[in-house]
Amino acid sequence: MAVFTEVSASEAAALTRRLGAGELQAIEGISAGIENTNYFVSTDQGEWVLTLFERLQPAQLPFYLGLMQHLAQRDLPVPEPIADSQGLLLQEVAGKPAALVNRLPGQHQIAPDLHHCVQLGQVLARMHLGVADFTLRQTNLRGLAWWQQMAPQLQPHLSKAQRQLLSAEMSFQQQVAASPSYAALPRGAVHADLFRDNVLFDGLPGHEKLTGCFDFYFAGIDRFAYDLAVCLNDWCLAADNVSLDEERAQALVQAYEQVRPLTGAETRLLPAMMRAAALRFWLSRLGDKHLPREASLLKPKDPSHFERVLCARVDQPWHPAH
Repeated sequence: MAVFTEVSASEAAALTRRLGAGELQAIEGISAGIENTNYFVSTDQGEWVLTLFERLQPAQLPFYLGLMQHLAQRDLPVPEPIADSQGLLLQEVAGKPAALVNRLPGQHQIAPDLHHCVQLGQVLARMHLGVADFTLRQTNLRGLAWWQQMAPQLQPHLSKAQRQLLSAEMSFQQQVAASPSYAALPRGAVHADLFRDNVLFDGLPGHEKLTGCFDFYFAGIDRFAYDLAVCLNDWCLAADNVSLDEERAQALVQAYEQVRPLTGAETRLLPAMMRAAALRFWLSRLGDKHLPREASLLKPKDPSHFERVLCARVDQPWHPAH
């Protein structure tokens, strides 16, 4: 959500008018994130988020936009893309593919407690059940094939210890991916990036309600257990910001299972999926640091965080209690 492409007020006004979203009142660039260009857009009819897609190809975008529309229409707290008079969700702004979605209310919970983790677990499970009849298919573009592509490019930038860690974990994940147990894991369209800064809560302190899950532009067909693992690695960190807080992790999984019980294979492979999730974000943050792109509001995130998380998941695998 850095600003790679500048959008003028006149361009934004033309879009909101064309989509029947009202007359433009204000447009403001969003500095968080590193993949797409995003703006907050205000009109006389409401609040919106405008996204210009910088890396994704137009052929890939119907999956993401269709998934958001699918979930929003099933009463999940997800932004819904606005269609034009032809029913198309994908637009063009400043020469880039773009979409306008409704802006959801609320704020991030950077220090979540049990109350927040329980709601996240329930909503994540509802999302996984909700895609049962979602017919579009697109692989997780940040899955194993991408890890195999990125690892050699990053090797020259790593220390000897980091290269050894990366090599060992890649070997482990390739073995997991080739196993019959992994092949049997339930799968479908997953968010794959549902960090704390991609979820909103609204309400009085201690009584907040989850009001939004957004930024679906890393979504893809993958294992539901992997999606859960991504959340555990971010939402349930202990005070050291590396190891898991047992109480919050257990609460998140139990809340998930109240809506969608995990299979035996999912429970057994959850530690491996947590390692996979840590590896994925270590690699992407290394790429953002060592293979960067220019942007006017770009703030790369520290890759060492997920390096430490990966080491912790290897050394101290976590299994949910039943």
